[in-house]
Amino acid sequence: MLIETYDLEVFTPPCEPGAERFAARAHLTIDISEVLPLLNATLRGAYYLPEAKALLWKKGGHNIAFHAYEIATSNVEDRAAAEKELKGLIELVNKTWERRAEITPDTSTRQRPTPLAIFKLLPQTNCKQCGEPTCFTFALKLAASQRKLADCLPLSDPQYAEKRAALEEIIILKRLQLSQLRGKLFLKYRTKPKEQVMQ
Repeated sequence: MLIETYDLEVFTPPCEPGAERFAARAHLTIDISEVLPLLNATLRGAYYLPEAKALLWKKGGHNIAFHAYEIATSNVEDRAAAEKELKGLIELVNKTWERRAEITPDTSTRQRPTPLAIFKLLPQTNCKQCGEPTCFTFALKLAASQRKLADCLPLSDPQYAEKRAALEEIIILKRLQLSQLRGKLFLKYRTKPKEQVMQ
């Protein structure tokens, strides 16, 4: 087992003062940097930052960040929910480490999604049902987070299922990148803990 003990911290994200939901992080006593390329190889939609020794991932409604000595998650209701979420992430790290002989590490950073990459996955019918004049205009706004994928009604058609799945992965990656660039992944900030408990 790689991670055996950790300190749990639950707090209000600095970018959302007064929020009713919280962020949480597990402070580790061991460096998990070697696991990150393994997670990058196995987690769909993960975004690896080798220079920062960090891996970002979207899981349900949570932004997840793995760092050398820290694992963090956003959007948790309370300490109990934070404890449950982080326990699951730590189990994921430990199980991945146990399987390291079976996994080929991936140290690549996936290319940032571009409007053109998004456009290529759209139906390209220019049907205007989304309210935009062309699919490329929609792709530009989707890349800028000004439109939602659900606004493209033809994508709900089964024939576009694979393209929709690929677009969903791109959008998850885009959101994680924007969060990281804007400093919304609370890991680089320190605020007064809402609650702290030893594990």
